Amino acid sequence: MRDATLPVVLIAGGLAMLGWNYGWIPDWNTLVAIALVGAGVAIILLDGLTKQSMVAGPVLIAIGIGWYGYFDLGWRSRLIIPSLMIFAGLMMLAARFAPLPNGKVKGMLAPRQGDNTTP
Repeated sequence: MRDATLPVVLIAGGLAMLGWNYGWIPDWNTLVAIALVGAGVAIILLDGLTKQSMVAGPVLIAIGIGWYGYFDLGWRSRLIIPSLMIFAGLMMLAARFAPLPNGKVKGMLAPRQGDNTTP
C-alpha cells in the first residue's frame, strides 16, 4: 500500500487555493475569531461543565467575538479590552461560587466512573 500523504496534501492545497482565490474562505482575522470561538466551545464540550471550563470556554468565546468585532466591525480596543476584563472577572467569581467539580468529570472524553485504565 502506498503512502497517501502527497495526494492528500495536493488536494487540500488545491482546494485551499481555489477557496482563497474565489473568496470562499474568509479572511485571516475571521478565521482566527472562528478558531477562538471553536476552542472555547471545544473546552466546554470536552471537559464538561467544571470550574475551569466555566471560565476558560466562555472567555475564549468572548475573545473570539471581540477579535471579530475589532477587525471586521470596527469596534475600538478601548471598549473591547475593559469589557473582556470585566467578563473574565465575573466568570471567575461565578466559578468560585458555583457548585461544580474542579476537574474533568463529565466531558465527552472523560473516563467513566469505575473505568480504571491507569496501569
